[in-house]
Amino acid sequence: MNERNYIIILYDYYGCLLSDKQKSCFEAYYFDNLTLSEISENEDVSRNAIHKMLKNIEKKLLWYEDNLHLCTKEKKIKAILEKSNDDILKSEIEKLF
Repeated sequence: MNERNYIIILYDYYGCLLSDKQKSCFEAYYFDNLTLSEISENEDVSRNAIHKMLKNIEKKLLWYEDNLHLCTKEKKIKAILEKSNDDILKSEIEKLF
């Protein structure tokens, strides 16, 4: 998995921990495919400020994963479930995701 996709996955887990402005910039860059210049115009700040904010958001998302391991734990649980023959257990755990 490339770094961009990994950051987007982490955003799915930890995006709610970011400020509204951080979410807005992240979504504009990663989901709407706006350039740093376009985002800076929309936010009325410098291009460098947007670049710095996105780098800080990425660091923050990686820090959350390093400390909470939600993404890693989900992958491990899904791998275990794939090996399990207990359909009832699979069904109940999949409901949690």
